[in-house]
Amino acid sequence: MVMILNEEQQLLKDSAKAFLSESAPISALRAMRDAGEDHMPELWSKMSEMGWPGIVIPDAYSGLEFGYVGAGVVLEEMGRTLALSPFLSSAVVAASLINQLGTEQQKEKYLPSIATGELTAVLAADESGFFDLDDIATSVTATDGGFNLSGKKRGVIDGHNADLLLIVTNGDEGMSVFAVEKDTAGVSCETRLIVDSQRAADITLEGVVVPSHALLGTLGGASEALEFTIDVAAACSAAEMLGISLETFERTVGYLKEREQFGSKIGTFQGLQHRAAQLFAEIEVSKSAVLAALQALDENSEKRSVLASMAKAKCAKVVRNATEEGVQMHGGIGMTDEFDIGFFMKRAAVCRQAYGDYHYHADRFARLRGY
Repeated sequence: MVMILNEEQQLLKDSAKAFLSESAPISALRAMRDAGEDHMPELWSKMSEMGWPGIVIPDAYSGLEFGYVGAGVVLEEMGRTLALSPFLSSAVVAASLINQLGTEQQKEKYLPSIATGELTAVLAADESGFFDLDDIATSVTATDGGFNLSGKKRGVIDGHNADLLLIVTNGDEGMSVFAVEKDTAGVSCETRLIVDSQRAADITLEGVVVPSHALLGTLGGASEALEFTIDVAAACSAAEMLGISLETFERTVGYLKEREQFGSKIGTFQGLQHRAAQLFAEIEVSKSAVLAALQALDENSEKRSVLASMAKAKCAKVVRNATEEGVQMHGGIGMTDEFDIGFFMKRAAVCRQAYGDYHYHADRFARLRGY
């Protein structure tokens, strides 16, 4: 495994950095929040024009087939600017699940539309707030020509704007996934504001009747595909947290070089130098963990799940440390809304929880390693 980006991946990273710096600066997030809006449709439209929604989708379904390393470098740059879009939830996570689990007809129906950005799909799995698939209680019963779904899903990021919900159920047969259009009778969505100015959806299904072709794959046959999807979500979420950590660190070091106290730059204080050096080392380890996990996904390595959970757990700890150190080293101004550094702490808090927090993935890593 070569732990560097190839030429094409580096070019994608550079173009993503340039595009997001210009089109999605922190000021755009601040303006969205202050206007009371819940997403950035113009940004998503531009991303779609660049083909980003198709990065992990196979060429056979109108995707770019650029792989998970490609998706990861884009998400790292999105973490640097805190760009809001359904890229991770729809173009990466949901698209991966459909590609793994769906029939050929289902892939042809959904993936090309996701690849163009016309269709937004999200995974609706969590019911506990801790992304524990063992706690899924949403039920499914067979009806004439279809299925009846009942249950509740919590905190579905981008669920309020999604066209398609990938509902995970659990029954005697095992775990299943159904592709349910959000306007289906019996589906209700309660939207709530979360700490980083995004919206999350609490989705209720009351006697939702769907046709048989809404079932992705076979009844009770979703476990393997869901495990792969968890790996994808963990590794790619870790990539976004890596971007948050890097940007926070660089902004903080820049401030240490500018801020004066007692007649000296505070960056000359040995205590702050030690803290910054320790954080730098932890971020470098995170870089390797994220790239290893993304490459394992592209290679479908047997170490894929171990590396994905390792990356998510490591980056969850590092991003928390990076953002807390950033706010503290900025002093009083770091606590004010007028300064941007606090935005990174808020997004980090959401990313740490998404698709399994530190404790979930540390435990998963340990179990996979035989502990």
